[in-house]
Amino acid sequence: MSKNLYQQRRRSLSGIQSANLDDAQLRALIGELLDAGIHGLSFSPYVEGQGPGTQLTTDQIKQRLAIIAPHVRWVRTFACTDGHELIPAIAKERGIKTMVGVWIDDDTERNEIELATAIDIAKAGHADIVAVGNEVMLRGELSEDRLISYINRVREAVPDVPVGYVDAYFKFVDHPAVTEACDVILANCYPFWEGYPAEHVLAYMKDMYWRARNAANGKPVIISETGWPDKGTPTEAAQPSRRNAMTYFINAYQWAEQDNIDIIYFSAFDEAWKIQDEGDVGAYWGLWDADGNPKYT
Repeated sequence: MSKNLYQQRRRSLSGIQSANLDDAQLRALIGELLDAGIHGLSFSPYVEGQGPGTQLTTDQIKQRLAIIAPHVRWVRTFACTDGHELIPAIAKERGIKTMVGVWIDDDTERNEIELATAIDIAKAGHADIVAVGNEVMLRGELSEDRLISYINRVREAVPDVPVGYVDAYFKFVDHPAVTEACDVILANCYPFWEGYPAEHVLAYMKDMYWRARNAANGKPVIISETGWPDKGTPTEAAQPSRRNAMTYFINAYQWAEQDNIDIIYFSAFDEAWKIQDEGDVGAYWGLWDADGNPKYT
């Protein structure tokens, strides 16, 4: 389906008030939104029992990508090692654009491999955006100067490909030098992790986005992650539930269409390995379950 047809279909679905719908109607609306096509999804092709350090194969990537490919125009990857570097070329074969993630942290040796591979992917024409780093300032893993040096290195190597950095929206306010180094601002916006109640989250997410946009000084801003889990332990007033997850998805994409916002939703699949870092709730952010079955349609 062409971009114009996507937009026409999505516009026809905007403005439907999800708060007034029962669960069956919510499921139907999510099905229509996915059939019409959303901007993008965070994509890790792990299956049950796998996680970071698993060596991914071409066949597995193709199988997992085939599940979401009819519903997205972009995928976001998170690394350029352990087989993740194969994803961009495979996505391109299916006509899907890529935000290629470069995983950097305090392991400088691995950082060099990630950066070099990302540059090769971009030079091969398989990257539409390169995202150098994911929340390394939030985790305190790198200095601002080191992060900027990595961003600049990729920008200089592939000047025709937009280069950005992914972090929580407020980090672009707190670190203007990093914001200045980016071609595009990639802001993670999670009302859930800030404990916000589900009935007010859309207004709160809009505020997150506008704080990043104001810091961007005219540069494009993409919401590089947002989502809501359907199971697990609450974060303060933020309650995981099937209905809250469905409503959040619908509201996010209706707003995205109305205000022309690009959102990379988190995430394609449930990933059990995230429990070790995020608690039980970490396993339940996918639009599809760990076996690749749709959760809400």
